[in-house]
Amino acid sequence: MLELRNVSKTAAGEFHIHPTNLTLQRGSLNVLLGPTLSGKTSLMRLMAGLDRPSGGSVLFDGQDVTGWPVQKRNVAMVYQQFINYPALTVYENIASPMRNAGKDKATIDRGVRKAADLLRLTPYLERTPLNLSGGQQQRTALARAIVKNANLVLLDEPLANLDYKLREELREELPRIFAATGAIFVYATTEPSEALLLGGNTATMSEGRITQFGRTIEIYRRPADLLTARTFADPPLNTMDVVKAGGTFGRGDRRVVDVPAHLAGVADGPVTIAFQPHHLLPRPRGDAGQVLKARTLVSEIAGSESFVHVEFEGERWVMLAHGIHDIEPDTQIDLYLDTRHLMAFDGSGRAIGEHALEAA
Repeated sequence: MLELRNVSKTAAGEFHIHPTNLTLQRGSLNVLLGPTLSGKTSLMRLMAGLDRPSGGSVLFDGQDVTGWPVQKRNVAMVYQQFINYPALTVYENIASPMRNAGKDKATIDRGVRKAADLLRLTPYLERTPLNLSGGQQQRTALARAIVKNANLVLLDEPLANLDYKLREELREELPRIFAATGAIFVYATTEPSEALLLGGNTATMSEGRITQFGRTIEIYRRPADLLTARTFADPPLNTMDVVKAGGTFGRGDRRVVDVPAHLAGVADGPVTIAFQPHHLLPRPRGDAGQVLKARTLVSEIAGSESFVHVEFEGERWVMLAHGIHDIEPDTQIDLYLDTRHLMAFDGSGRAIGEHALEAA
C-alpha cells in the first residue's frame, strides 16, 4: 500500500503540489486525470522518489520511505517518450532490469517470455526496436517495467505519441495487463475517455490539487464539485447560471428547463446547472428530453460523430451527437436536453441534490 500523508512540493515559495493525502492499494489501477500542468507528473515524481517532498511523508506498506532515493525503491516508470535500447533485441531490452538485479539465466528467460506473452511480443523477441512499430516499441517499454516486478509502476501519458489505432489497441489491453500483476499502477492522462476506458480508480487534478479520488465511474457520474465535473468532460462541460424557483430553473422571468426529480430537493435560489455534451440531443430520446431553441455557431464532423457548437441564452454549448450533422451557422434549431443527467452546484461549486443514477 502506498500512502501520501500531507505531501507537498514547493518551488520559489509557490506550491507545485498542495498538501495531499492519498492511499493506493496493492493490485490497483489508479488514474491521475487532469489538464497539462495540473501536477500529474510532479505527483508521480514524489511517489517514485525522484523528487523529495517539501512537506509530509511517503509510506509504502507502512514504512516511511520519504528520504529514500529512487534507486532504493522498487519502482518502474514508463514515459510518454518511450525509451528502449536501440542496439539490443526486444528480448534483451526486456531482460535488462533482471540482469541488472543479478537474476540467473533461467529466471530471466521465464520473466521475459511471460511478459512477452502478456504483451503479445513473442514473435518480435529477436528484433531490434527500430524494426518495430510504435505500438510494439511502447509494449517493449511496458514489458521492461513489468519484469522488474516493481511494487509501484508509474505510467506518464504512455500512449500520447502513438497514432489513434495503436492508442485504442493498447488502451483495451492495459486493464488486462494490469490485472495480471500485483503491483500498484498509476497512470497519468489528460483524456477523460481514457480514464473511463481504463476503469479502476481516478484522482482528478487541478493546479496541483487532487479534487476527488474514488472509483472512476462514480466520480464521472457523481462529481463532488464543479471543478471535478469540468475535469471529467471532453468536449468541455456545458454550464449555465440559473435560479431555482419551485419546479423550474430559469433566468429572470424566463423558464429554462423544468427541475428533474433527482434535483427536486435543491433549495430555491441561484445555482449552476451542468451537463455533458452527449446529453444534449438532436432529437428526443423516448420521453426524456426538454426542448431548447438554440442557434448554431459551427459544426465539426469527426468521422461517426459531430460536435455542434450552439448559442443558447447567451451561453456557448457543445452537442456531441452520433452521425453527421452538418448544420449551417446561424441556423435556429431545436435541441433536447436529457435532464435525467443534469447536475447542480451551489455558489461555491459544491455539488448539490442527487446525481442521476442511470449510466451516463
